[in-house]
Amino acid sequence: MLFSLLSNKLSDRGHNVTILTGVPHYPTGKVLNQYRGLAIRKERTNNIKILRVPLPSLDRQKLFLRFFQFVCFQLGALFAGLFEKYDIVLASNPALQTGLPFLFLGRLRGKPSIFSVHDVYPDVGIRLGILQNRLIIRLVETLETLCYKSANKIRVLSESFIPAITRSNIKQSKIVLIYDWVDTDLIRPLPKENAFSKSYGMDKRFIVLYAGNLGLSQGLENIISAAEILAGNNDIMFVFVGDGADKKRLQHLVKMKKLTNVVFIPFQERSRLPEVLASADISIVNLKKGISFNSLPSKIYSILASGRPIIACLDEGSDSWNLIHKSKSGVCLPPEDPIMLANTILELKHENERRHRLGESGRAYCVSHYSPEHAADLFIELFDSLLK
Repeated sequence: MLFSLLSNKLSDRGHNVTILTGVPHYPTGKVLNQYRGLAIRKERTNNIKILRVPLPSLDRQKLFLRFFQFVCFQLGALFAGLFEKYDIVLASNPALQTGLPFLFLGRLRGKPSIFSVHDVYPDVGIRLGILQNRLIIRLVETLETLCYKSANKIRVLSESFIPAITRSNIKQSKIVLIYDWVDTDLIRPLPKENAFSKSYGMDKRFIVLYAGNLGLSQGLENIISAAEILAGNNDIMFVFVGDGADKKRLQHLVKMKKLTNVVFIPFQERSRLPEVLASADISIVNLKKGISFNSLPSKIYSILASGRPIIACLDEGSDSWNLIHKSKSGVCLPPEDPIMLANTILELKHENERRHRLGESGRAYCVSHYSPEHAADLFIELFDSLLK
């Protein structure tokens, strides 16, 4: 979605943009019925050409099936890109998913290329316990390094990524810091009482919201443990909106604990995101211990844009932690401490003016620093430097 927004801004400024992507399948891995089949689907929106690569419909919770989907995308994207005309290649990691088309469509065809790093691999997978086999870890590391070395420039969204990349004998002068961005026109402060909140009975209760990927790196049992601590506060409702690899386990955990103050709501279309975020009194960002230094969740920018206060359970000193402090948009807590989380929720619940002040500050900071217009300026400058 980030690159779709960037592509629109680039197109608006007269650039020809082609997007190579998969058919809709995220976050579950299940492909929508209307997108099943073997054909590459061609679409055009806002003068942007979109090529959707066919993918098998699989369960992303099973790691080997997820890897198989990655392979299918790489082969399909490479084939689709062979017949396109272009001046520059921009692709995001992991290389396990994009490496083959990035390498071939970039340097092997003599085109300048930019590798955008959104998480540091294999570090994230090792910390989560997903990557344990030494051969697989070595493979992931080799693919990432190969893309680093092949790229003309490496774009990172966090300063904390730089040391991990330079340890692969990559010169720091090759790395460009461009923070993520968010559609500040679409996502904006809205009334808590809206069509979404009313449809799920959220408008009359104090809502603690987690909206996004219910994945392995988030460590969302921390929020469920806080909900268990606050189970006696009948007016507080914990809401998870989204899907992901860890959803079934989390739902089972809630059932085992017999919690009635936790609700799971399915993944929502992007058009409903402003109302989803507006339904919150507090929005939560949560990551497992050690993960924050290799990841900067894009949901932070969306929450800032929505004008709601944040409670962030993150590693102290990480870019996410520093961003929330700089924007004066919320409270940062150490990860995996549900007692502190529960106490902070209660404190903010009784401090209406403070919540309002944090939300306003976050919105103002987001508009100034993380608009798509600002990101487009930086990328165009980067493109121009490579095409001289």
